[in-house]
Amino acid sequence: MMRSLWTAASGMKSQQLQVDTISNNLANVNTVGYKKERLEFKSLLYETMQKAITDADGAGRPVNLQVGHGVRPVATLKNFSTGNIDMTHNPLDLAINGKGFFAIQGPNEEEVYTRDGSFKTSVVDGELMIVTSDGYPLLGIDDEPIYIPENVSIEDLTITEEGVLQYIDEDQELVELDNQIKIVQFSNRAGLEAMGQNFFKVTLASGEPIIEVDEELQNPSRIVQGALESSNVQVVEEMVKMIIAQRAYDINSKAIQTSDDMLAIANQLKR
Repeated sequence: MMRSLWTAASGMKSQQLQVDTISNNLANVNTVGYKKERLEFKSLLYETMQKAITDADGAGRPVNLQVGHGVRPVATLKNFSTGNIDMTHNPLDLAINGKGFFAIQGPNEEEVYTRDGSFKTSVVDGELMIVTSDGYPLLGIDDEPIYIPENVSIEDLTITEEGVLQYIDEDQELVELDNQIKIVQFSNRAGLEAMGQNFFKVTLASGEPIIEVDEELQNPSRIVQGALESSNVQVVEEMVKMIIAQRAYDINSKAIQTSDDMLAIANQLKR
């Protein structure tokens, strides 16, 4: 069987996954805090038909004769560059300017992390709690959900760049609440595992979360209240990538057709 059939088939499979990745980026172009993905490839095994051989005088074959066996996808890399900061003037909309993540008490009470700062309030056991759009609690530096006292109006709530919660009392003075939003960083953000719902979880590759308030970081994050971080997907860039992937898929399919035609010619030689 001709090598080109399997080589081109591997190219078609890889380009199909490339289009799947691009489609996911485009589908999330309006998702708050979404980070675009890039698919990475590696070549498959090479068959050495003749090795480079030289004698003491330098004569012989100076290069190898090798043929490759296609391509395979090896990783999807998240681009964690900061998206545009869009002002909403909603006191519970928070954007992170920096490398940090919000800590969330996610499914099964597992601590997960997100860049999506579109928070809401929910009444839990008679108390007002800050939660995500799916109802998962936002965590403070004490690793507990953040509650808003009954006497505090959401319109009077202010959050500093460091995540300290304050409110304006009847005397128009700022009063600090006994809590602060937990912001964490990671040694290797690319090693985080995406879970869906805008959540990431820790892996061995990402390292343990570094709590910003406990560490003296060179580039601490800053919270912007009344704003949201938009997706960092560039539609034009993704469309160009999709066209390239489509053309590569088409070329690989033509390579299979050409190999099939060559096999047909070889089969007709005996007639």
